[in-house]
Amino acid sequence: MNAHITLRDYQQECIDKIVQAERGKHLVQMATGLGKTVTFANIPRQGRMLILSHREELVNQPLKYFNCTTGIEMAKNHTNGTEAVVSGSIQTMVHRLDDFSPHDFDIIIVDEAHHAAASSYKKVIDHFEPRMLLGFTATPNRADSVKLNDVFDDIIFQRDLRWGIKHGYLCDIYCKRVDIGYDLSSVRTRMGDYAPGELEKAMDGTADAVAQAYREHAKGATLIFAVSVEQCHEIARRIPGAEVVTGKTKDRADIIRRFTNREIPCLVNCMVFTEGTDIPLVETVIIARPTQSDTLYTQMVGRGLRLHTDKDKLTLIDCVGVTGKASLCTAPSLLGIDISELPKRAQDKMEGDLFELPEKAMMMSDCPESWIKNVKIVELWAEEQKYNTHDVNYFKMPDGTLKCSLGGRGRTIQIAPADSLGMTVFDGRRMNMQEALDSAYALLCERELDSKMLWDLRLCKKWGKAPASESQKNLINRRGRKYLKNSDIDIDSLTKFEASQILNRIIGA
Repeated sequence: MNAHITLRDYQQECIDKIVQAERGKHLVQMATGLGKTVTFANIPRQGRMLILSHREELVNQPLKYFNCTTGIEMAKNHTNGTEAVVSGSIQTMVHRLDDFSPHDFDIIIVDEAHHAAASSYKKVIDHFEPRMLLGFTATPNRADSVKLNDVFDDIIFQRDLRWGIKHGYLCDIYCKRVDIGYDLSSVRTRMGDYAPGELEKAMDGTADAVAQAYREHAKGATLIFAVSVEQCHEIARRIPGAEVVTGKTKDRADIIRRFTNREIPCLVNCMVFTEGTDIPLVETVIIARPTQSDTLYTQMVGRGLRLHTDKDKLTLIDCVGVTGKASLCTAPSLLGIDISELPKRAQDKMEGDLFELPEKAMMMSDCPESWIKNVKIVELWAEEQKYNTHDVNYFKMPDGTLKCSLGGRGRTIQIAPADSLGMTVFDGRRMNMQEALDSAYALLCERELDSKMLWDLRLCKKWGKAPASESQKNLINRRGRKYLKNSDIDIDSLTKFEASQILNRIIGA
């Protein structure tokens, strides 16, 4: 253990859990800002340690926390086989496996472990036979995230963003959305995020709007994330006193010192401060670099989560626009909430203190547009995850909860969202998601045959293709005024099934 580092209580608790867990493949979730690198650097070793990362800055960053011999396996860097700790790029390691024995390492750490399902990681992991494989990730559990159950056996420690803020290790967040007019609907996705060159082109001309968002909404020392070096300069030119920080910027430490002393009001950077940089005071973070990556988004926000005597809470400003089908990460993503399927007017209202947003998202999803199209959302989710829903008429809530309405006031069956290993809780038992879907279906068949016309999608679709009946439309008009007043739904164009989806919610309310 590194004697010069004083561990926080939860960091030591995590290490204790790892020691108690002994041999196996375990996952640790620790929010950005809670110090996962410090934690895994202090895990007791019985032999050598290998750290696997997917980006250059992540490969170099951890080694400063070790007081033993270290080495790097990346590009031109090679180790000699004697170093106690080796930090390797996954892109390099996958081509150098012949240089290593399967028993070379006692512990293997997978940093940003949500990438571990990728074929490159699997090839490297399968080559080695360590005493322990430990995955560390800050990414929140999401119902649509990749399942890691074929890589890791269990989740042995969890401290998420909510816990970090509630226990005073991270500062609270006030969330703001500003539409800066970009259109990313034609920008392609590569490796889980927007294609860089296309993204930069689509963001041309947004510097004025970003600067205006700063003037109107930023408070105090502000850090702006931009899509390119060029955009950094475009934005900085429009903000008096702002300075640009890029990968080529010298005297970065002095710039951060002057920024912390309020001599510089605003720093505009391009992927420089995503992680590994300690900035004592950041009061506002502006995300002008749209991303579909939960990890990148949480890293950008993480720069402003440090506690400071001058700061009550972080102001987080999401610069939004048109995204097409892509799921843009914004403040609700920090809590694993997906608002991409909400109507635009509902998304625009997702502002306020971070912990208010889940309840707002639930309320905003309770609208006719969502009731109608949610069937397709569930079908696509099940197809992507290779789940069999048994054609149960589920409604997928923004937090990933599956809800099946059974008629009457509030009668439902619910399945909680899955964690990173694809596990959920149903009927008081922890089980994998498919087992929960099977159990829910068995329960419906056993106890709810009288309401089968409501929960069996095959029956619903069979009778539901015809146009909505006059009695359905009249009932919607009579009972659903408060739901329809802000809706774009054309009642006359509804099918019987769509009308029934609306009526189920209205009558069951």
